[in-house]
Amino acid sequence: MRAVVQRVRACAVHVDGVLKGKIDDGLLVYLGVGRTDAERDARTLCDKIVNLRIFTDENGKMNLSVLDVGKALLVVSQFTLFGDARDGRRPSYTEAAEPAAARILYETALRILQGSGLTVAAGEFQASMEVSYTNMGPVTILLDTEKRF
Repeated sequence: MRAVVQRVRACAVHVDGVLKGKIDDGLLVYLGVGRTDAERDARTLCDKIVNLRIFTDENGKMNLSVLDVGKALLVVSQFTLFGDARDGRRPSYTEAAEPAAARILYETALRILQGSGLTVAAGEFQASMEVSYTNMGPVTILLDTEKRF
């Protein structure tokens, strides 16, 4: 599984003009599921997300996690995280999971994150979404359970 994690303020996701999820302060997580991913990948990635130390402490150092600061998460499914544009100009998505399998792991990840005690908002799986946010820092972290980057 892959995630792009951004420290944000005033983050929202809409589908066809309808608000699907919103947080005031916390992490925006774009979440992609690969074709070989399993529940263990969801657990590993979710643990990394909630414990990632990217919020500043009293000394101005990025030393606190979203759990430490008690902020919220907005999770948006994004199969394009598995886009491969190394050959040619049109990305290939052959490494992305098929929609049915991806939905199961996306929903599993949402349940795991909700189990952390944090407020978790979400977009709509397999929908065309409009995401708006203010990236704080900016701080953007790339995560991959297979550690490809």
